[in-house]
Amino acid sequence: MSIKEAAPAVPTVRTSPPPPRPTKGHRAWDEVPRWQIYLPLGIYLLFTLIPFYWILLFALRPAGSTSLVPWPMTFDHFDKVWNERSFGTYFQNSVLVGLATLVMTTVVALAGGYALARFDFKVKRAFMLALLCSQFVPGALLLVPLFEIFAELQMINSLGSVVLAETVFQLPLSMILISNFIKNVPYSLEEAAWVDGCGRLRAFRVVVLPLLRPGLIAVGSFAFVHSWNHFLFALMFLNNQEKQTVPVGLNTLMSADSVDLGALAAGGIIAAVPVVIVFAFIQKWLITGFSAGAVKG
Repeated sequence: MSIKEAAPAVPTVRTSPPPPRPTKGHRAWDEVPRWQIYLPLGIYLLFTLIPFYWILLFALRPAGSTSLVPWPMTFDHFDKVWNERSFGTYFQNSVLVGLATLVMTTVVALAGGYALARFDFKVKRAFMLALLCSQFVPGALLLVPLFEIFAELQMINSLGSVVLAETVFQLPLSMILISNFIKNVPYSLEEAAWVDGCGRLRAFRVVVLPLLRPGLIAVGSFAFVHSWNHFLFALMFLNNQEKQTVPVGLNTLMSADSVDLGALAAGGIIAAVPVVIVFAFIQKWLITGFSAGAVKG
């Protein structure tokens, strides 16, 4: 008997072929049935759109109607709110406050963010920590000191008091976002401009500032929308009805005895239209700006 015949036979193990590697463009969720994706999204969309439809229903159907379809359609509620309830004045005041807050917040945050991004000083870490901690302070705690300051400056019942309060409240987050965005701009670009004869201010204006457009749009839009929707500062610092803003005007449509649902819904739509328009036009810049500003440089 030969050695080859005496050796025990080694069993052969059949291994399964390795799973195919995903090709370009192939993702794991491509294998998930479509209904498992569309069903939760459809339910979420339904719960999101129902309140908006309900507001439109009350705003467009006649008073006293119980129909679930806004027909016959009427614009009497909008006419009542805009003309009889002075919503035209409230709207104008809110636009002024929003634009002024946008400009002041963007300019101050741009200067402070550049200093935090490009300069080193001893209390820089402590200052950044103070900025972060200030975000945990609710706006209601600022009412008493701000009211006393504005009373001393004789700014009570002035739109400027609301603008300053909104700017102070939004500066910490805006400054942090702008500083992180500036860190993503290579410092070598400014150095090259200095070599070409530009000063620091001109190099910043010509080289850095055009690259900050998404971040500036994100910070400015956030400041505008927040000041447009903020209710507390306008309620406390503005006593004259001709100086009040849209959120305070909506509050005047509700009384202890009754609520005019049609007028309230029409006022809510008027208040929501500018915010929707702003987000529709700046959506791409807004996402780019916030995502870039959140990256640590």
